[in-house]
Amino acid sequence: MTVAGIVVAAGRGTRAGGETPKQFQPLGGSTVLGQTLAALSSHPALTQLVVVLHPDDTDLFAASINLPEHCAISTVPGGATRDASVRAGLAALQDGTRKVLIHDAARPFVTQALIGRVIDALDHAPGAAPALAVTDALWRGNDGNVVALQDRTGLFRAQTPQGFRTSAIRAAHASHSGGAADDVAVALAHGLDVTIVEGDEDNIKITLPGDFARAEALLAQREKERHAMDIRLGNGFDVHRFCEGDAVILCGVRVPHTHALDGHSDADVGMHAVTDAIYGALAEGDIGRHFPPSDPQWKGAASEVFLRHAVDLARAKGFSIGNVDCTLICEFPKIGPHGSAMQAEMARIMGLDPSRVSVKATTSERLGFTGRSEGIASIATATLVAP
Repeated sequence: MTVAGIVVAAGRGTRAGGETPKQFQPLGGSTVLGQTLAALSSHPALTQLVVVLHPDDTDLFAASINLPEHCAISTVPGGATRDASVRAGLAALQDGTRKVLIHDAARPFVTQALIGRVIDALDHAPGAAPALAVTDALWRGNDGNVVALQDRTGLFRAQTPQGFRTSAIRAAHASHSGGAADDVAVALAHGLDVTIVEGDEDNIKITLPGDFARAEALLAQREKERHAMDIRLGNGFDVHRFCEGDAVILCGVRVPHTHALDGHSDADVGMHAVTDAIYGALAEGDIGRHFPPSDPQWKGAASEVFLRHAVDLARAKGFSIGNVDCTLICEFPKIGPHGSAMQAEMARIMGLDPSRVSVKATTSERLGFTGRSEGIASIATATLVAP
């Protein structure tokens, strides 16, 4: 065990209003604490979470657990003060815990990137905490009036999780008299260096009733962004052996050659690979699923039929084709003189600008069946995008 988290959830949160403590109030189909635990436990480095609870909140907590299997969870009763609760959490850490992150239960929007920054900083310092530099002008006031300006130089807005090397923060809490605002204060009183890492504007702490509306808005925005764009990537591979003939069909272009390609259809190995790439991005199998070679109606069919079907299927599912990249693998015939025509024909069939279609070729350095000029292979990649 190397990295653990302590979630301080024993407070009453009376300023947030409501009949239950703020950490157990509903948020996004879960609770504030449930969202916080889900966010923390999603980081792969965290393999233990200790939740510090008020003794009266055991039943409320049972509805907040939503963790992946890799993250063990335990609970301990909290103390009368925040520092007492943290000490209880520290005492419950498993042996071998080298780093510990101490986090507010009411900060449900902590990101994986922020957690990672804190953990990484502990490789170089005994303590690390996220914060945001104060950018607004600051005033000092009295009786509703501005009485002076406050210099904001060097001022930061503190956030959690605040991370520490476990042995260092245990020693700091053991020597502290109590009453600290957070664990950074405890660490500083013990003479520990605490590195500031970049915080996150969305890493808000729910404190007042109005904060719930902001939290719901943040959840809605994240959900919107998650569904804003669906990007699919598919790949295709095909190969056909040579047979008697005087030309091959590659990416819709007839190329004179000493042989033809053998296949149930016109054996257009390039177009087949692109078609399978589109089907793959859609999770729709391959050409054989849609056009079985056992069906005689497809004997000698132009592969344009298959490619158009794949393109139409993608559009019917709400996707546009971002780009296609096809590589033909052969020693002969030479593809270069025909590359532009292949690009244009593939773009025409798919209804794309030619700049979104790449057709290129390579050899296998005379290795394998393509190197022995026994046939032609092709690999392709297609990107699909849905708004």
